[in-house]
Amino acid sequence: MTFSKLPNTNPSDIDLTDPQYYLSRELTWLEFNARVLHEAMDERTPLLERLKFMGIFSSNLDEFFMVRIAAIKQQIEAKVSQLTPDGRTASEQLAVASERVQELVTKQHQHFETVLRPATIEQGIYLLDYFDLNQEQCNYLQTYFEEQIFPVLTPLAVDPGHPFPYISNLSLNLAVVIKHPDTGEELFARVKVPKVLPRFIVLPTKLQVIDSNNPLQSYPERSQIWTGIPLEQLIAHNLESLFPGMNIQDCYTFRVTRNADISMAEDEADDLLLAIESGLRKRRKGGSVVRIEVDAAMPKQIRRMLQEELEVTGSDIYEVSGMLGLGDVMSFLSLPVPELKDPPWNAIVPAALRRIKPVEDGGNFFSLIAQKDFLVHHPYQSFTDTVERFINCAANDTKVLAIKMTLYRTTGDSHILKALIKAAENGKQVSVLIELKARFDEQNNINLARKLEQSGVHVVYGLVRLKTHTKVVLVVRREDDKIRRYVHIGTGNYNAKTSKVYTDVGLFSCRPELGADLTDLFNYLTGYSLQRSYRKLIVSPVNSRESFDRLVQQEIDHCKAGKTGRIVAKMNALVDPKMIANLYRASQAGVSIDLIIRGMCCLRPGLPGVSENIRVISIIGRFLEHSRIYYFHNDGNTKIFIGSADWMTRNLDRRVEVITPIEDPEISKDLQEILGIMLADNRQAWDMKSDGSYKQRRPQVGTEEESTQQILMEMAVN
Repeated sequence: MTFSKLPNTNPSDIDLTDPQYYLSRELTWLEFNARVLHEAMDERTPLLERLKFMGIFSSNLDEFFMVRIAAIKQQIEAKVSQLTPDGRTASEQLAVASERVQELVTKQHQHFETVLRPATIEQGIYLLDYFDLNQEQCNYLQTYFEEQIFPVLTPLAVDPGHPFPYISNLSLNLAVVIKHPDTGEELFARVKVPKVLPRFIVLPTKLQVIDSNNPLQSYPERSQIWTGIPLEQLIAHNLESLFPGMNIQDCYTFRVTRNADISMAEDEADDLLLAIESGLRKRRKGGSVVRIEVDAAMPKQIRRMLQEELEVTGSDIYEVSGMLGLGDVMSFLSLPVPELKDPPWNAIVPAALRRIKPVEDGGNFFSLIAQKDFLVHHPYQSFTDTVERFINCAANDTKVLAIKMTLYRTTGDSHILKALIKAAENGKQVSVLIELKARFDEQNNINLARKLEQSGVHVVYGLVRLKTHTKVVLVVRREDDKIRRYVHIGTGNYNAKTSKVYTDVGLFSCRPELGADLTDLFNYLTGYSLQRSYRKLIVSPVNSRESFDRLVQQEIDHCKAGKTGRIVAKMNALVDPKMIANLYRASQAGVSIDLIIRGMCCLRPGLPGVSENIRVISIIGRFLEHSRIYYFHNDGNTKIFIGSADWMTRNLDRRVEVITPIEDPEISKDLQEILGIMLADNRQAWDMKSDGSYKQRRPQVGTEEESTQQILMEMAVN
């Protein structure tokens, strides 16, 4: 791993914009994915969960290439000369990222082939190669191929009469070398491995036996849970059926990744929805190729042909020794082997909600919020029985006049969607902002928008040039001839599926100032408004940057006055150079800073004279750490916030985000306890070093293991 040199430690006259104080965004993201890969290699992780992390690592890397590497390559093509905060050109970014990717991918495949694959076989899960099969199994697969696979395949020749075929994004392919029996001419053809077929072909139970003469006999005998082979191997061993009469010389797998970002001139679009749909059609067709993964055994001449035909450079080709497309091994998590998985977790219904009446009677839910604010913490507490229930109550409560909410990512079968439709049918004023520009969810959100519109819901598609990333609900209710507004402000998407695996917090409140602020925000989102201030909320792009600057400066001022300065911030990413410089200044003033950052962190902790008072940890576990919590000591008058924004330039300047203060003392203590548990973690936490590398914490001899997520699950139950 290559990072920029360590800085000059002379603390005087330090220029905090100097590139030596910043890390590469791309490298810090790759280090995050390396921590994901470590979960797949950690023997403490249950076996099938290790396969899951192996798959997550691969799917993360796919998106990295489709978005980040694609953007860098576009900068190179456009001859953009601007340097990154860490002082690199686009070409230099691409070079160091490519080198690190190759290191990680090599490590991934070596571990899969030499450790995980044998380990699964020892547990009765036999992911075999074709050559491992006995004759009876081969006969079965031959018939299976002829009946189930052969009719789906389309061999494509490449010659003067057949131009090189279009290779779709993330497709797995076979490069086939054929020799004509009469002329001796070598020919090339491509066979796509169809995505409509299962990636792994399972053998029937009666055939799940191991031949005593095959190489697997060294493994201990045990009942077989699953036996099968990769689809591409079955196709490769039946190529004669696709090219009858020809001599099959060689066959090699390759996989293509394309630019999948949608670019459009929003200012020129008369209809944002139509513009997004047009962009989606371009994505489906596919942008330029940004990566080709090839079988390490593929000869140079075939690589050169792929390189020329797909218009990439040699550095865009990545060798893989083993099975391509390891993202598909996540499917093994569905096998019915609970002893090889994490213990199941069933989210808890908060005690206060267990005592109130069924969901159809919303009055008691609203009465609960009217008594005091309360916090929900997912997935430890049930999303269905809190957030979804809140919206369902609002849809059915005769006293509710209006529901307004934002949707960034949700599901087509969402109970929230059904509740909003029910609310509109019940005559309530329902307004929903659906962000059409939520990457890779655009089509789903378009479908949701149209479904809601057809049901009488007022739908806004988002704002030109700004993504609406905030997660808020506003419910307007008539109570005793006056209006009361109830709010939910969260850190995560209104998505029941991801709520089971993402950690997020949300606040329910009916504080008048929060309700008034959200009313102003929705007027800004749905109409015309130049709102420049809010009573309580921190809102991007209006006042979040200046608000966080002010909060950091307060801690600096306290330290300069001889008092204590303290900041603890939990987020997904810290990238914005101005925020990093502010934290450096705070550290120089003596402010003690702890950052809990799951992913990218471009700040360098522990630099003498710059950041010796800053510590950074990353927590990786069975749940994806997604919540954003910001704590400022403020000389004992604690200020703590939750919301949707990370400290990235896009979140501060180019997105609509909401951060809310937590004013209830008990909730403030709960959030401080959560932060304290994370800072004390010695199982899932990784300490970041000044050079950008990470070291995983381990319990000292004689001390107990303290796993954040395990502790929070136990606390939820108790």
